[in-house]
Amino acid sequence: MRLTQPAPDPPVTSTLHSSDLPGLPLLHRGKVRDVYGLANNELLIVASDRLSAFDVVLPDPIPGKGEILCQMSNFWFDKTAHLLPNHLSATALASVLPAGTDIAMYAKRSVVAKKLKGLPVEAIARGYLIGSGWKDYQRSGAVCGIALPIGLRQAEILPEPIFTPSTKAAVGDHDENIGFDRVVELIGAELAEEVRAATLKIYRYAASYAAEHGILIADTKLEFGLDENNRLIVMDEMLTPDSSRFWPADEYRVGISPPSYDKQFVRDYLETLDWNKTAPGPRVPAEVIEATRAKYAEALFKLTGIEA
Repeated sequence: MRLTQPAPDPPVTSTLHSSDLPGLPLLHRGKVRDVYGLANNELLIVASDRLSAFDVVLPDPIPGKGEILCQMSNFWFDKTAHLLPNHLSATALASVLPAGTDIAMYAKRSVVAKKLKGLPVEAIARGYLIGSGWKDYQRSGAVCGIALPIGLRQAEILPEPIFTPSTKAAVGDHDENIGFDRVVELIGAELAEEVRAATLKIYRYAASYAAEHGILIADTKLEFGLDENNRLIVMDEMLTPDSSRFWPADEYRVGISPPSYDKQFVRDYLETLDWNKTAPGPRVPAEVIEATRAKYAEALFKLTGIEA
């Protein structure tokens, strides 16, 4: 008689709301990432499971989200290294974690990165007319001052991707859209042009790759810094569900807000509440948390083949 093997247990998902690494100086606790100082002008960046929406950190984490974000970012950093250098260091993670640290908790959600001089702008590329861009277009026929053709519909692909930067807000504050002239004022004309070109180049490359794997990247936010030689480096996170709008290609329709692989799922829930989008954020039901995690995991698998 042939015996049936029992199904393997599902993987245990670790949950980390806030990291704690005694002996390492905590330099910054952001909306999602905790940043620690290391020797040799390097940083340890830990992606927590905190979830922010409308620039407010919500009280309920998404189990394993930080691992998904980190693995996806690392995939894209590697995939786009021929376009622009990134912040990743060759230093082994295990060599910088304090003695006694649960390495399994941090292995998939942490990177050692080069310390850079961060630029004071969020570099946003939009390929589709959605979100605040759609609202702006309805009011003015333009997005962040960039005039667009008349008669475009919600979620319609733009004639060309556009660069629509914003300020970098502190935790609890809101990013503000700014024009390219303001970017020039902040970082200088030559560097502003370099940031815009790099943002659009990376977006076009990633959007083409993702479309071949069943995902449309409607828009994305990138962050850049300068190294000791004033070279432009892409840093922080890259093309994740937290920094981008991912749509399933087979469910995309013009004229509606498409279903999403990213935290738009949570945003849609929050929009049903009587909440003024300021801290403290509301609790999120367990079913919304689980559905959101499933979307993150599905996007990771479709794009990278990694199971979460």
